Amino acid sequence: MNTKELIDKAVSLPIEERALVVDSLLRSLNQPVSVIEKEWIETAQKRLIEMRTGKVLVVPGEQVFEKIWERFEK
Repeated sequence: MNTKELIDKAVSLPIEERALVVDSLLRSLNQPVSVIEKEWIETAQKRLIEMRTGKVLVVPGEQVFEKIWERFEK
């Protein structure tokens, strides 16, 4: 069965069954995010807001790594 035949067959289904097919297809595209991923997303969004509002001081990465290397060189 090709894609067009599959779509034609799905369109001919009763509305409840079509809704089930659509829901199943959408769920397969948007896999649920794990609890850990949700927490990381929330943390990243919070930190982005803090940076944009000036609530936290942003330090360039080069400066951070420079300080780390200085500590190890002593």
